[in-house]
Amino acid sequence: MLHKTISNLIKEESVKIIRNGSWGAYWLEPFIEIEKDGVRTGASYRNIDLTHLKTIEDFFLDFEKKNPFDINEIDFIKNQNRIVFSRIGQQDPLDINYYRATKGYESLITALEIGHQETIDRIKSSGLTGRGGAAFPTGIKMQTVFDQDVSTKYLACNADEGDGGTFSDRLIMESDPFSLIEGMTIAAYAVGASKGYIYLRSEYPLAKDFLSDAIDIALKNNYLGENIQNTDFNFEIELRIGAGSYVCGEETAMMESIEGRRGLVRSKPPLPAINGLFGKPTLINNVVTLATIPALLSDQHSEFSEIGSNKSVGTMPFQLSGNIKNGGLIETRFDITLKEMIENYGSGTKSDKPLHAIQIGGPLGIYLSSNMLNTSLTIESLEELKGSVGHGGIIVFDDSVDMSEQAKFAMEFCVKESCGKCTPCRIGSVRGVEIIERLQKNKASKEDAILLEDLCETLESTSLCAMGGMTPNPIHSIINYFPNELIEK
Repeated sequence: MLHKTISNLIKEESVKIIRNGSWGAYWLEPFIEIEKDGVRTGASYRNIDLTHLKTIEDFFLDFEKKNPFDINEIDFIKNQNRIVFSRIGQQDPLDINYYRATKGYESLITALEIGHQETIDRIKSSGLTGRGGAAFPTGIKMQTVFDQDVSTKYLACNADEGDGGTFSDRLIMESDPFSLIEGMTIAAYAVGASKGYIYLRSEYPLAKDFLSDAIDIALKNNYLGENIQNTDFNFEIELRIGAGSYVCGEETAMMESIEGRRGLVRSKPPLPAINGLFGKPTLINNVVTLATIPALLSDQHSEFSEIGSNKSVGTMPFQLSGNIKNGGLIETRFDITLKEMIENYGSGTKSDKPLHAIQIGGPLGIYLSSNMLNTSLTIESLEELKGSVGHGGIIVFDDSVDMSEQAKFAMEFCVKESCGKCTPCRIGSVRGVEIIERLQKNKASKEDAILLEDLCETLESTSLCAMGGMTPNPIHSIINYFPNELIEK
C-alpha cells in the first residue's frame, strides 16, 4: 500500500521506485529510502496516513521532516555480522545484474570448475550445520547422498517455515531469492541431483511470486535448466505449495506431501539421503542452510568458518519477536547471550514491564526465566538445558504471562498439528491438555504431577518424530525454571 501511494504521487521520469524488500528491522519498517547522488537516506512511515500528500514535492518535504537516517548506521543493523543476509534491503530482489555485481553466481562457477567432491569438501571444512533445528553437519549429509551409486537423485528445500516467531526463510525468499536458487544449484551439482523441489508453505504468497519469477530469470540466464553455464550439468527447480500442515515441516512428512499423499511421518530408517523422494537418494535442507552455501565457496569461507566452534560455527539468523520493542532479524555469532540479544538489539520489553520468560526454538522450544539471561545461544548450551536453537526463533514475554497457559498451549498445539500416525502424539497430547487443566485448578495435586511426568516420558521416548518427542520440552522447562507456576513444589 505504501509503495502504491508513493507511485501515485510520482509523475516525473527522473524518479524511479524500487521495492527492495525488508531489511529485517521490523520495529522500524516500513520505511522509505531516497537515493540522490549515490547517497541513501531513509525515513520510517509506520502507521502514518499519506493521503494528505498530493504531489511528489509534498512527499519530499514530508520526508525531510522525519529526520532521515542511514539504515546502515543504526546499531540494530551496524552491530550485526551479515554474511547470508548481506543483500537483503539493498536492491530489487529480482535484479539479477545486481546479484551478479555482488559476486552472485561466482560460487556456482567455482563449483562447476572444482568438481563434486571438492565442493562437498569445502562445505565440510566450513563447519556448516543445518539451520533448521537438527544442526546436522551439512557436508556429511551431502557426502551420503553423493556416495549413493544411482543415476537419479533429488534435492528438497524445506521452506515450510511453520514455527511462530520465525521469518528468516521468508526474508531470504522475498528479499534475496537468487541466493537460495544458487545454493540449491550448487548443492544439486555436488551430490548429482537433477531435480529440486522447494516445499513452500501456502501462507507465503509473496514468496511464491518472487521465487517463481526468480526461477524464470535464472532459466533465461542459463543458471538453471540444461547444460548450465555450458557444462553437462542439468538441474531444474519446481515449487510445491503446502496445505497448512505444521508436521509437513518434518522431512519425511514433507516428502509424502511432495509425492502427492497426505503428510504423514515415515519411520526411519531408511534415511532420506539413501531412500527419499520417490525412493531415490534425496538431499534435504532448509532455506537458510542452502542460502549459506554460496558464501562458503567464496572469499567469505574463512570469515564464516572462524566464527564460533564445535557445532556452533558461523553466523545464525536469530528472529526476535513477542513482547519486545525492537523486533526483527539479527544475523550474528552463535555465542551471543540472551541478555545481549534482548537488551542490545531488542531494547527490552515493549510493555516496559519486567521480563519474565523467553521461549527459544519455536512452539515446542524451552522457556528460560529472566535469571537465565547469561545463557549463550549456542547449539551446545541449549542442548545442555534440554532445548534447541531450532530455527532461531526467540519470543519474549513480560511478567503478565501465565506460564500454566503456555504449558497447556504446547499440548494443544500437538493436538491440533499431530499427523495422527502414532498413538503417543495423537492421544497423549489430548490427555496432556486434560492433566494441565486439572493442575491449573489444583497445583498441589501430586497425582497429576506424577501423571504428567509419566506422560511426557512416553511422548519423548515413543513418538515417531520430533512433533511428539519435543512437546514435553516447554512443559519440563516451565516446571524446572518457573517453580509453582504449574506445579506446586
